[in-house]
Amino acid sequence: MTAYAIAHMREVTMGPEIVEYLERIDETLAPFGGRFVVHGGTVTEVEGTWPGTVIILAFPDREHVTGWYESPAYQAILPLRTENGVSDVIVVDGVDEQHRATDILSETAG
Repeated sequence: MTAYAIAHMREVTMGPEIVEYLERIDETLAPFGGRFVVHGGTVTEVEGTWPGTVIILAFPDREHVTGWYESPAYQAILPLRTENGVSDVIVVDGVDEQHRATDILSETAG
């Protein structure tokens, strides 16, 4: 099942470190089948507020996300981002194409 790494970048200080991070991240994704689905872009707030930008990376499954995030290649560039911005990052599993909203009811029934 496709899994996603989602980052809410609330603050970023653009500078040489962020530029280097951006120049190097793609090579860390390739071995794990990762790709950008959303990378910034215009945000239209329809409910509440959303300071910052959103980045969504897709991977074949959760194991690939974890492998990428924990890889020596990504860990080497991670401080370039974390020391130059404020963000929240999560990993979440996707759903299949047949998923319907009510499917969550059977998943939460204990």
